[in-house]
Amino acid sequence: MKLCDIGIIGLSVMGRSLALNMADHGFCVAGYNRSRSVTEAVVLEHPHPNLMPFYTLESFVSALKRPRRVMLMIQAGAPVDAVIDQLLPLLATGDILLDGGNSFFEDTRRRSRMLSEKGIQYFGVGISGGEEGARRGPSIMPGGDADAYPAVQPILESIAATAEQMPCCAYIGPDGAGHYVKMVHNGIEYADMQLIAESYLLLKYCGGFSNAALAELYADWNQGELKSFLVGITADIFRERDDLADGDLIDHILDSAAQKGTGRWTSMESLRQGVDVSMITAAAGARVMSNALETREKAAGLLEVDAVPPVQDRKAFAEQIRRALYAAKIVAYAQGFSLLRDASERYHWSLDLGTIAAIFRAGCIIQADFLNDITAAFRRDPLLGNLLLDRFFHEKIAANHQSLRSAAASGIRTGLPLPAMTNALSYLDAFRSPHTGANLIQAQRDFFGSHTYERTDRTGAFHHEWRKTE
Repeated sequence: MKLCDIGIIGLSVMGRSLALNMADHGFCVAGYNRSRSVTEAVVLEHPHPNLMPFYTLESFVSALKRPRRVMLMIQAGAPVDAVIDQLLPLLATGDILLDGGNSFFEDTRRRSRMLSEKGIQYFGVGISGGEEGARRGPSIMPGGDADAYPAVQPILESIAATAEQMPCCAYIGPDGAGHYVKMVHNGIEYADMQLIAESYLLLKYCGGFSNAALAELYADWNQGELKSFLVGITADIFRERDDLADGDLIDHILDSAAQKGTGRWTSMESLRQGVDVSMITAAAGARVMSNALETREKAAGLLEVDAVPPVQDRKAFAEQIRRALYAAKIVAYAQGFSLLRDASERYHWSLDLGTIAAIFRAGCIIQADFLNDITAAFRRDPLLGNLLLDRFFHEKIAANHQSLRSAAASGIRTGLPLPAMTNALSYLDAFRSPHTGANLIQAQRDFFGSHTYERTDRTGAFHHEWRKTE
């Protein structure tokens, strides 16, 4: 029997799509799913000469070339640990396990340590692009032992998307680095989607743009510096007619959005690390608030706000919103990459931020021409601490921040919720400001808790005996 190059456990949408992608690229793929009916359905609906089905773990593992390469495409959390436990008696020293799900990076670090002690190499592989990306070419972020990467590199880089003839896949770093980068990718995705939603609110409720006009506008924006997967599909969404009722589909979709947790993880890690990613946190919070439909309905008449004045020059208003969206987008990516910089130093991962930006340029949800500029910024200065300090992005912010201020002011005056845009503005102002009020906070902490304070004119920690007025 012909031995397979790699095996995939979990043949639901993503696993099946990756398996077929690998098979298309000439790799013999063994497929196994806990539910036999899923495996049978894949074979029936997607027959491929390079995809071999197996119905027991024992036969599946026996069909693999050594060192065995097994990719897990299953639900993150306890199911991953359970399958690892089932596989361990069947594997040998030097075999390689890859987790292609959205596992929490600390789980990946734990599993990597445990399996290393048993002689098994473990890779946490971030994969972005959804079903279509997995099938035709995703962005791939593998993290694990650098010495073991050559054993999986040909497969992963062959199936990845390409940008400027380069695969959107590169070795990220040890243990949990790949899954960490994927987590931050998803956090940036949250912020990017929220910003586009806020631009829609401003254009619709302040500018009076129809769905047809919005479709045309976003399509036009997708030809310039905002060109991206998300802006492109936004234009398509506003063109879509409802297949279940009269009118446009967007107007019949409930104003409530779910989330799977990666945005929350990014926010929680940022607080633990002490890095400001307030836009990602705001975007995750906005989804939470969107789910409070009943409460929002009760509170609808709680406050009176200014009536929306008619926009006199819709073309100028649209350009203002475009500039605001672009400026805020820069801030969102600056926050995300600052978090990556801190994690690189904290966990000794030596992340190449330019390469990370480069592999985001195609295949993934945040793919955008804009990432070419980020790649170039980190190529100019690999130690760049924040994108806003790069000359290109500093000039873009200087040219567009007034539009962001005006857009945010329009939302504030008229009561439109713009959490991501307003957080972008607050971040910008705090980032560049010599005064944040923290000196008063130091004084307050020392006053009520003797926590001490630092001085501007000498080093050290100081405590003052404050006089309390009765």
